[in-house]
Amino acid sequence: MLTRAIPSSNEPLPMVGLGTYRGFDVAPSDAAYKQLPAVLRALFEKGGTVIDSSPMYGRAEQTTGELLSIHRPRSPAFLATKVWTRGREEGIAQMEQSFKLLQTDRIDLMQIHNLLDWKTHLPTLRQWKAEGRIRYIGITHYTASAYDEVEAVLKAEPMDFLQINYALDDRGVEKRILPLCRERGVAVICNRPFGGGDLLARLKGTPLPGWAAQVGVNSWAQLALKFLLAHPAVTCVIPGTSNPRYMAENAGAGFGPMLTDAQRQQLMALIG
Repeated sequence: MLTRAIPSSNEPLPMVGLGTYRGFDVAPSDAAYKQLPAVLRALFEKGGTVIDSSPMYGRAEQTTGELLSIHRPRSPAFLATKVWTRGREEGIAQMEQSFKLLQTDRIDLMQIHNLLDWKTHLPTLRQWKAEGRIRYIGITHYTASAYDEVEAVLKAEPMDFLQINYALDDRGVEKRILPLCRERGVAVICNRPFGGGDLLARLKGTPLPGWAAQVGVNSWAQLALKFLLAHPAVTCVIPGTSNPRYMAENAGAGFGPMLTDAQRQQLMALIG
């Protein structure tokens, strides 16, 4: 899988990862749980490493920790999660719980979820990064109404990562947020890369462009992800799935040539 450098460290990060919202909020007794080891296997076999979770995703952190603890050979996972509460002590307690649930003594990326009480949590994150408990820090959001605040925080504070909504039919970040991330040296993780699911439904039945095979694409899901990865500010996309076949298909977007500007324009014209 192709990688892109994390600007703050120059560490290469595989371009396609996995989001755990909904799909990993299941118990071992659920039938859906039994598919999840194969989802992780598909991610790792394709060269992906990023697994993104959050305390607000129900049981997802615990499920992720359980599955990684039994994965052999040892998992290459780049673990990303979030703090999502108010108050310094509450934030510390929640993050300590994330370490326990993920069954790890180091988290690769800790993010302040939806900027909730970010001024309170940021000093803790900086201290833990200095101590080596977390490797990178970031902020997240998923809605255009928060872009002004996201922009203000990025301008005021050095960040390693921003996780933000970006999709072929949801391109608001292209105007100011993505250029700012390039300027400030902030890695970008794209959440909601299928526009919340509506995008693929809209494209169902539409023939792929004639050039799709030339860029190694055989589905609209792959093409939608490749559209995002072709933007120079984007570091990684994290489509969520609990289906091993979809995970392997999504990971395929991290291979082959990137889209040209002309190809991106053609896709934007198609969506409108």
